[in-house]
Amino acid sequence: MSGTGRATTVSESVRGAPAAPLRGLLSWYSGYRQEGVAPARHRGLPSPYLTVIITLDDPLTVARHPDPADAPGDYLTLAGGLHTTPALITHSGRQSGIQLALSPLGARALLGRPAGELAGIDVDGSEVLGDVARELHERLREADSWAARFTLLDQILLTHADLDQRVAPGIAEAWRLLTRSRGTIQAGELARRVGWSPRYLQRRLLTETGLTPKAAARVTRFDRARRTLQHQAATPADGLTLAELAAGCGYYDQAHLAREFREMAGCAPSTWLAEEFRKVQSGPDTPQGDC
Repeated sequence: MSGTGRATTVSESVRGAPAAPLRGLLSWYSGYRQEGVAPARHRGLPSPYLTVIITLDDPLTVARHPDPADAPGDYLTLAGGLHTTPALITHSGRQSGIQLALSPLGARALLGRPAGELAGIDVDGSEVLGDVARELHERLREADSWAARFTLLDQILLTHADLDQRVAPGIAEAWRLLTRSRGTIQAGELARRVGWSPRYLQRRLLTETGLTPKAAARVTRFDRARRTLQHQAATPADGLTLAELAAGCGYYDQAHLAREFREMAGCAPSTWLAEEFRKVQSGPDTPQGDC
């Protein structure tokens, strides 16, 4: 509290790289802390990464899961699989934690199971990490800086991970081709490059990741589009119209991008951006609409 009695506003967002042995399994750590801000809701959008969250103060409140049949809940730690519909996260003005961007190629090593077993769902972290979830929550809260927390994360994960648990080489290659192409590679070409039949690739990828090749490509394209929107919100001089963004991210046209946003985010691109950042520069044909 300040001397005037007003609450101090805190808003921190920090990204860290995992230790070298974990790279390829984890892409990054994201630390966040907000205090004294207005209550808000956040859409947890589909991406090519599983979600692992360790809170530092208040529990994470999930008001709606990717599967709406799952009951809302509060979580000290959470693990979620790949999904094609949004989650809804709320907070009352304070939240803090660390989110891990976990590749499906790292799920066996770090969670002890294929990513496909978590497809479309969120679970308490202890259901997949066991006692490690409690250890992460307790010890990360004691660390006094983001750098110390990220170092501690490396140490705990490397202690408990089974780095010999890897996905089949064909699956690993298929996933790398999907992500490197940013979701633009066709399923038939993907199967040809891996050396499998399209049907066999679909079955294996679905079992291992929870997504078919087509769904994985959709999620990867969508993730690129929404991160591009996020980037241009922070750097308006580099802004694109939605039509230009759609073309650059592999969509047929702006209407195709708008449909994918409605299915994967639950609203139009402009609505999501207004909620999360600020309105995107729009061309004359930009469709408008609410969630």
